[in-house]
Amino acid sequence: MTFSTTVAGDAITVLVNDAAADSYVALILQRFPEVRVLSAKDAVLLDRHIAEADILLGPRFPVDLLAKARRLRWFQCSNAGIDSVLPIRDRIGDIIVTNARGMHSEIIADFVIAAVTIMHWDFPRFIREQSRKKWHPREVAPLAERTLGIVGLGSIGAAIARRGKTIGMTVIGSKRDLTHPIAVVDRLFPPDGLAELLQLSDFVVLAVPHLPETDKLIGREQLRLMRRTAFLINIGRGSLIVERELIEELRAGTISGALLDVFEREPLPTDSPLWTMPNVIVTPHVAGNPSGYSTRVFEIFGDNLQRFLEKKPLRNVVDLMRGY
Repeated sequence: MTFSTTVAGDAITVLVNDAAADSYVALILQRFPEVRVLSAKDAVLLDRHIAEADILLGPRFPVDLLAKARRLRWFQCSNAGIDSVLPIRDRIGDIIVTNARGMHSEIIADFVIAAVTIMHWDFPRFIREQSRKKWHPREVAPLAERTLGIVGLGSIGAAIARRGKTIGMTVIGSKRDLTHPIAVVDRLFPPDGLAELLQLSDFVVLAVPHLPETDKLIGREQLRLMRRTAFLINIGRGSLIVERELIEELRAGTISGALLDVFEREPLPTDSPLWTMPNVIVTPHVAGNPSGYSTRVFEIFGDNLQRFLEKKPLRNVVDLMRGY
């Protein structure tokens, strides 16, 4: 169903393309009654209304409709990752792209520290033993004696680093720009220092976006650099890992285990070996999915829409050449 306010013909038009469009429409109209809002929950409505939109709000850019988006001036992505825009970044012209950067940082940091703790203590084994009524005490070293390696120290990676340091871990990480050190990171590596980071880490967290240079970042060669006692955590994108090679190396005991929230194909196919491997924890792409998601996105979008109407610079503008 399409919804729009009754406003002057020259009003700014916002097109919301999202499963939660009704929620976004209500929030926009409550704060910006002078703005025209169109709801497009599906591809048919998106195709029908894209030519009317000055602003598009949604999780993905409709690449196949770029030619129709003649009025579009700004795309607010409701995710942090803007993967959908990258294939057309050289054709997008003057359209401003902003994202939800910063909104996911703390909840993903919650998730990662929980993952580190679960794998360090081997809670899956506790659960298996409980199901068999087996009592097997064991010793575990303090996490403060372990090293957390974070590949990618943007807002998410930095939040993870802060949490790791809070529990006393040695924190190392890599980032493209080394001119701005992060206080809680004990040692900083450039992207080409990945090999050394992998060798030094007990837990490796992938927190980089999907870019040409991060595609298949971790494969057999990289996994064999890691400690046999190490764990891999991926909260970035499934494309960062060569999944087939990860499965083979996990079976071979090259590393102790992995917790994966993202995959090459989503949902993860039912025939994937990852589902049943004893040293793997699978979660359904939930690490960055806080409650009240649309309300949280609107905190960013609402502020940006006010700035847009006042012709002020927007927050979270994405550098399309860098990809984030």
